[in-house]
Amino acid sequence: MAKSNEEDQKEKVTKLTLIGAVVLSLVFGFIGGAVYTSFKLASQPKVSQPGNVSQSSNQTEDEHDHSGQFAAKILQLEQYLETHPKDAEAWTQLGNQFFDSNQHANAIGAYNKSLAIEPNNINVITDLGVMYRRNKQPQKAIEAFNKAIAIKPSFETARFNKGIVLLHDMNDAAGGIKAWEELVEQNPMAMAPNGESVDALIQRMKKSK
Repeated sequence: MAKSNEEDQKEKVTKLTLIGAVVLSLVFGFIGGAVYTSFKLASQPKVSQPGNVSQSSNQTEDEHDHSGQFAAKILQLEQYLETHPKDAEAWTQLGNQFFDSNQHANAIGAYNKSLAIEPNNINVITDLGVMYRRNKQPQKAIEAFNKAIAIKPSFETARFNKGIVLLHDMNDAAGGIKAWEELVEQNPMAMAPNGESVDALIQRMKKSK
C-alpha cells in the first residue's frame, strides 16, 4: 500500500461519495419526478441494451471482469487485515470495495472498523452514511452526516447528502430545505452535482410548496 495510492484513495472518497440529484425536476410535491443516485454508481457495469446481442455479450463479460476484480481485491484486503487489524486505511479500502460492488452491509461493517481506529475521518463517516442510506437505514445515514458536520461544519458533502436523505427518504421537506440553507450559510456559492446552485434549488422547492 504505497502512500501515494492511499492519498489518491482518500481524494476519491470525497469526490465520489456525494449523493447527487441527477435529475432535479420539481413537478408535484417537493421532489416529484427526481432521480437520485451516487457518483460511485458510475463505476458499475452498464445495463445491456435490448436487441444488441454483441453489446450484451461484451457487457456480460465486463460484469464478470468487474466481479472478479472486486472479489480478488476484497480477498487480498481481508487476508491482509487478518494480520494487520489496526490498519484503518485498509479497512477503509475494504469498505470502498464493498461500496463499489454494492455490498452495503459489508461496507457498513468495514467502515465502522475503520472508524473504531480513526473515529474522526469525515470522508469515511460520509461514505458510511451513504451506505446506510442504500441499506434502507435513513436515520442512521442522517446520524452519520450529522457526525461529519459536527467534526467539520464546512464539509459540504455531508450537508448536501443530509438534505437529500431528509427530502427523498424521510419525506421531511422542511428538514431538507433547512439542511441546504445551512449549507448555503457556510458557502453561498455551493453547487449541486448537476451544476445548479443549492440556493436556486432551495428557492424552487419553496415555490413548489
